[in-house]
Amino acid sequence: MDIEKLVADLKEHAAEDAVFEVKKEGLQPSLYINPLFIKQVTAFLRDDPAYYMDFLSSISAVDYYPDGYFEVVYHLSSIIKGTQLCLKVKLEDLRETNELPEVDSLSAIWRTAEWHERECFDLMGIFFRGHPDLRRILLPDDWEGFPLRKDYKDMEEYHGIAIK
Repeated sequence: MDIEKLVADLKEHAAEDAVFEVKKEGLQPSLYINPLFIKQVTAFLRDDPAYYMDFLSSISAVDYYPDGYFEVVYHLSSIIKGTQLCLKVKLEDLRETNELPEVDSLSAIWRTAEWHERECFDLMGIFFRGHPDLRRILLPDDWEGFPLRKDYKDMEEYHGIAIK
């Protein structure tokens, strides 16, 4: 995949400042996407015949505590073209204000995003705006905190049951 052409196409078809960094090293190229344009970028990548990213294989999140930001990582594939791409979105760390970092949901673009986004919400506390059913998926509804955050403190007990 020609990354320079991809970036130029995204600037033309999604937004001029949609991509703010490109990383070519590693197993897959990574594009850092402005969170305001993640829906436009992914819709273009899915629909444009030159890229046809028809498969969202995963969404995950990384906590860069104490550096003050989170990254949401999207792994896309074009099954027909045999190409892969990694998109990353940096989100401000709002844990001091008890507000969750937010990014738009991609569930209207790929239905599988619903489950991946619920997992990121449950374990990292990333809020996906526009998600049709954003609630915990692995932990009980009344669980406190987000266990994959680096500053998470393990609970000593849950409903009177000791946690070891």
